[in-house]
Amino acid sequence: METMFLNLPHGITLSCRSAGQEGRPVLLFLHGFPEAAFVWDDLLEFFAKSENGGYRCIAPNLRGFEDSSAPSEVDQYRPKHLVQDVAALIAQLTTSLGDQLECLIAHDWGGAVAWNLAATKPELLKKLVIINSPHPGTFLRELQHSPAQQAASAYMNFLIRPDAESLLAEDDYRRLWALFRQADHLPAWLNEGVKDQYRSVWGKGLRGPCNYYRASPLRPPRPGPPHHDLAAAAVTIPRHMLDVHLPTLVLWGTDDIALPPSLLDGLEEYVPQMTLKRIDGASHWIVHEQPALVASCIKRFLSHLAQ
Repeated sequence: METMFLNLPHGITLSCRSAGQEGRPVLLFLHGFPEAAFVWDDLLEFFAKSENGGYRCIAPNLRGFEDSSAPSEVDQYRPKHLVQDVAALIAQLTTSLGDQLECLIAHDWGGAVAWNLAATKPELLKKLVIINSPHPGTFLRELQHSPAQQAASAYMNFLIRPDAESLLAEDDYRRLWALFRQADHLPAWLNEGVKDQYRSVWGKGLRGPCNYYRASPLRPPRPGPPHHDLAAAAVTIPRHMLDVHLPTLVLWGTDDIALPPSLLDGLEEYVPQMTLKRIDGASHWIVHEQPALVASCIKRFLSHLAQ
């Protein structure tokens, strides 16, 4: 596993984890909140092996995370800037490969960026894999009309508080550990070694990660004083920014508390070339829980489309 820093033309630097030989077809992996590029390490090493495709595998820390550039202004975390980062990164990584990514693989907030990129700049990639990250069309629908989704997403309105960073850091990140909790205990995969990796990332700053939520209107409304914040209730998204006409694999752990399977209803209307695999017994953190299953599903998807 290598660490490298890639300087993008618009002044952003992304710290990246990488595996595999340069010049090979590129797989790009995008993490979510409150994670970082290290969560993909097992998959980077898996797909870098020749028997699994021998890909060049790159996982950037998104802007605001770990050692990547972290602008202080909230508006610098709007979707157009996040998509610009990834589009520039793809261009830099694929210059000698016909300027097209083999596949973009993304989870959570990384998936939000990936859905946007695939809809607006499909020429940059051949295939898309989404792991427990809601499509903006179905997410907006549920935030506007589903009390259950509004309740499940209520944590977002905590993360936009001006003191969110300091509260998240209290008591050895007690509130952040709680995001991973299953029933009344932390999961087995969250051992001390993994916790130390998270502590290392979070210790470098939480303002950037929280700014993703502050910059996005896709949150539950907060009606009445003192906020009068309509959030998702005031949002409309043009259809051309929602349709994805690429071969797409969607992996979904059905025990996701924040993102229930109702977000999959009607998804095929936006993604006609979709392969959907629901994974019972898996949560939002399926990449940690079942990395071998995730890897095998992606490998099968890539191999099938390569034939």
